[in-house]
Amino acid sequence: MLSLTRAARFQWISVVVAVLAALAAVLTAPSSAYAGTPGGGGGGTVRHGLSQPDYSYAKAIREAVWVDTGLDGDGDGRTDRVAVDIVRPSEPAAAGRKVPVIMDASPYYSCCGRGNESQLKTYDANGNIVQAPLFYDNYFVPRGYATVLVDLAGTDRSDGCVDVGGPSDVQSAKAVIDWLNGRARGYSARSGGHAVSAGWTNGSVGMIGKSWDGTIANGVAATGVRGLKTIVPISSISSWYDYYFHQGAALQDGPEWLSDYVESDSAHANCAAAQQKIIDGSPRSGDWTPFWTARDYVKDAGKVRASVFAVQGMQDLNVRTKHFGQWWQALAAHGVERKVWLSQTGHVDPFDYRRTDWVPTLQRWFDHYLLGVDNGIQRQPMADIERTVDHWTTDRVWPPATTRTTSLSLSPTATDGLGTLGARHARPGSTESFTDDPNLWEEDWAAAADTATAAKTVFTTGTLAKDLRLSGGGTFTVTATSSTTSAHLSAVLVDLGPATIRDFLGNGEGITTLATRSCYGESTAGDSACYLDTAADTTTVDHTVFSRGWADLGHYASLSHGVPLTPGKPYTMTVQLAATDHVVPAGHRLALIVAGTDGGLILPPDTTPKVTVDLSHSVLKLPLVGGSGALSTRAGTAPRGKAALTPAPAPSVAPAARLG
Repeated sequence: MLSLTRAARFQWISVVVAVLAALAAVLTAPSSAYAGTPGGGGGGTVRHGLSQPDYSYAKAIREAVWVDTGLDGDGDGRTDRVAVDIVRPSEPAAAGRKVPVIMDASPYYSCCGRGNESQLKTYDANGNIVQAPLFYDNYFVPRGYATVLVDLAGTDRSDGCVDVGGPSDVQSAKAVIDWLNGRARGYSARSGGHAVSAGWTNGSVGMIGKSWDGTIANGVAATGVRGLKTIVPISSISSWYDYYFHQGAALQDGPEWLSDYVESDSAHANCAAAQQKIIDGSPRSGDWTPFWTARDYVKDAGKVRASVFAVQGMQDLNVRTKHFGQWWQALAAHGVERKVWLSQTGHVDPFDYRRTDWVPTLQRWFDHYLLGVDNGIQRQPMADIERTVDHWTTDRVWPPATTRTTSLSLSPTATDGLGTLGARHARPGSTESFTDDPNLWEEDWAAAADTATAAKTVFTTGTLAKDLRLSGGGTFTVTATSSTTSAHLSAVLVDLGPATIRDFLGNGEGITTLATRSCYGESTAGDSACYLDTAADTTTVDHTVFSRGWADLGHYASLSHGVPLTPGKPYTMTVQLAATDHVVPAGHRLALIVAGTDGGLILPPDTTPKVTVDLSHSVLKLPLVGGSGALSTRAGTAPRGKAALTPAPAPSVAPAARLG
């Protein structure tokens, strides 16, 4: 064994200490790395890949600008201006440094509020914003960002008319990005005023928002506007047809309710013609019209230049997961850089179910795409998925690379109306029937999955021998005959077995609001950075509906034109099942329930049909992780058992109030 003299040991230790001290300094010292980087600015510091709160929120510059959209939606003979409220750090401006922008364009700032506490914009005597809803300004302005809050056309302090996701809505926000990049005109007042430029920004914009707000982020990204670097759509619409219809079946009343709900007083007075265009363009027939084409962002996914961080509640019965699934697929097909969080909640913001992880993750995302910080966020796993309550897993890509579309056949078992789901094909001529009952819905059906009832037909696997994971969206191709001239179809996937889940049917859609508060950012007297804490609201169940699809059989040939059915004639239609990521555990069973009106979620047809399903010409296709070999059942297990019949009330859907 080698030995060192005392002096040598001292010298060696001194060198090690010096090296460690230098390394510590590198790891902990502030760095101005993002000052002057592409897309960056602000001149702040970065530690451990995160921008630091170097600037004073109390001293932030607050101002209002009205941006010319180039449209005249209210027909008053002058182009509409939209109100833009800005909060930005004063120190970079004083030093001549430019900052990027986090933008939330919304129709809700005066009518309904944002966030779990329904915060509204408030103003001082000069018309400058005092309270900016949500935490974005409190948290990000001290870190070198400007926050920009846009009132969509026809809402709050903006001109124009609401057009429910159409060209006016999208242009409201796109025009602001153009102004931030010197391509549009801004003014100091709603009418008249002097010209205002945005010389304080470098033009790099990230859009964020939940529901309608995030929907507009999707729509603006689909224009390909330059300067929009990233979007963070939370529970957001990708095609407005699919918010009001699902393959011809009406989900709720028409979009004129929603526009009326958010319009300002001036828009109510001036937008009757625009409101009538909404009504005329969206007939309740379920037919796809040019109105819906103008509000379909999926078709323009190839124009998207921005990265996308999508967030979706897998039990969102408001903005359903079909929106996320089809948007994700289209973005993937065009190579758009993307990330996703999938929770077990309903229509809930991640700030209210995973706050301590959400805020730093969002910061890393914006720091990378808007400040140019190389913090590795783009190399982290693509997907975070809430597997059980508050337990999250990750996937390097989503859906996982081993996911395969697997076909499952439907077969009858006996005379009790309960069938099997698996590889065995039904004999030609095998059928099952149900009679539409709009008073029941999927929870009623699932609770009675092992009991034959007139309103549904059920197909189940045997008891699973191992966990079965479904990742993505499935389809159900059905050949069916109606006894009347109209029929609606529902196809729902159910995990039959006990579990503790988030109570997504409760008032909080999976969360409960506490009396305590936690703070994110800096506060002022008029804008607190402290928000009510939340916790998971859980319930114990013996079944979980985890994917759904609906259709009007009269639209079997085309969404463009539904037709009356010929009673007794078979029609074949493929029903799209909403995207999800769910594990049916070993010991549970997977069920497909086929029925008519899913009461409270879709509206009934104009008749009450008896529908007969041709099992030999119907097939369920599911995205199974591991493919067909992943579906393994225990030998000798029956596909059914006894279940207590405990009907659950259908949800109350208020179309005009549900989106936010």
